[in-house]
Amino acid sequence: MSLPELLRQVRACRICVDQLPLGPRPVVQADSRARLLIVGQAPGVKVHETGIPFNDASGDRLREWLGLSRDQFYDPSRVAIVPMGFCYPGRGKSGDNPPRPECAPAWRAQLLAELPDIELTLLVGRYAQEWHLGKGMNLTERVSRWQEFGPDHIPLPHPSPRNNLWLRRNPWFEQELLPQLRQKITLIVPD
Repeated sequence: MSLPELLRQVRACRICVDQLPLGPRPVVQADSRARLLIVGQAPGVKVHETGIPFNDASGDRLREWLGLSRDQFYDPSRVAIVPMGFCYPGRGKSGDNPPRPECAPAWRAQLLAELPDIELTLLVGRYAQEWHLGKGMNLTERVSRWQEFGPDHIPLPHPSPRNNLWLRRNPWFEQELLPQLRQKITLIVPD
């Protein structure tokens, strides 16, 4: 199956329709020419409303971290954005619920197989990191040991404003990891 056909199927997915408080609206961005893959958790309400990945405060911070303009970030031939869950999962006690468990097993392997030119995968948040890197470390341990997962994977905290405390407690992230990440990004995502 071609990537455009696969994306049509993903965007028409209704696997967990009865579990989604706002109904299904799968959000994904992919092109077989992309060299950077961003794996997030699941869309928030604003992303659900617009259908544009990371179209919120988290996305603003993520683009700043990466040193990418909106044009670069939203060019699917440069950047693929394939979250662990494609639809807004609803609200939980301390933020949004985790990605729906049905989504990744249903679509992930097929989508990743259609992205042959990926040079760097950014794993944004715990759910993306556990799927790709396994369990056994908490987020801070994974992110602080980011070089062990390279050169093709880099774990990142979620760029949500809710993580301001984490960022203050871990200044090495912005001082050490981000400059090296931006340098890698300039080699992978052309102007």
